[in-house]
Amino acid sequence: MSKKTYFFIDDVIWVFRDITRQKPAHIFDNPFLAVLKKAHDNYGLKVQLNVFCRTDFYYGSDEFTLAEMTDAYKEEWIANADWLKFGFHAKQEFPDYPYVNASYKDVKTDFDYTIAQIKRFAGMECFSYATCTHWLPMSKEGCKALYDGGIRIISVSYGDRAEYDGNPDSLPYGHAFRLLQNRKSETMTFTRKSLNAAIERSICGYNHITEEQLQPTLKTLKYHHDEETGMNFKKFTNGPCLNLSTLEGLDDEMAEVIGDEYVGYATHEQYFYSDYFAYQPDYAEKIYKVAKILHDNGYEHIFADELVK
Repeated sequence: MSKKTYFFIDDVIWVFRDITRQKPAHIFDNPFLAVLKKAHDNYGLKVQLNVFCRTDFYYGSDEFTLAEMTDAYKEEWIANADWLKFGFHAKQEFPDYPYVNASYKDVKTDFDYTIAQIKRFAGMECFSYATCTHWLPMSKEGCKALYDGGIRIISVSYGDRAEYDGNPDSLPYGHAFRLLQNRKSETMTFTRKSLNAAIERSICGYNHITEEQLQPTLKTLKYHHDEETGMNFKKFTNGPCLNLSTLEGLDDEMAEVIGDEYVGYATHEQYFYSDYFAYQPDYAEKIYKVAKILHDNGYEHIFADELVK
């Protein structure tokens, strides 16, 4: 059996800000990218960076947008496109669930902006036609917009859908108001299986599948095809989300998935940065550890859009 693994990092924007402002001699002089390059060189890591269009004012008024990203390193990005790619994520970090009730136009606008900027500063060789949108849920109209933009596979939530019970306290962080704003008929709630107990009750959109649809695809290279939109649905992660895991606990977590035909895992950019309130000083060590485990067990890193080619 040929065993494959897919790794992606969500919420990526600060690395572009730093490269643009600090002007390193090479992109891998940037500390964040240096971690990824080391894991690639030592363990064959490939990674998709899912990008925001801009920083969020939540962290202060020093805004940075993808339009400001320098194109001075375009040839270097292209030279590394075999293992380092970019994908669409969202306009910015907040609000949560940005696309759960989104219109076709809103999703298409953000997607077109993202892909145009990546083409400008890194080249289309660096773009991946797979996406894990921010907080996961995407409306049906949004799925159609992404499909029309060339996306062929999108990450999903799964489980039994339930109607919102009308109690705002049944969802965390004020998420009930995100569910209700411009609500689409497909927007409901579900119980999320996550190491983060705070979001156990969550919102789901159109890209949500049943447990029965999930099981044939979870540990394999297979995916679920949606006839109505043409989009393919797959839960990208059956392995750990590294920022929710401890370095010591990764051995047990990986032992549960090693041997599967497919292993997907992820993390988020911001936990790398020492000025982030939830900074994780072992961020790099987690990446190295999982990449080594997968390498030593015969896994080949791929990009998710390769699954549907």
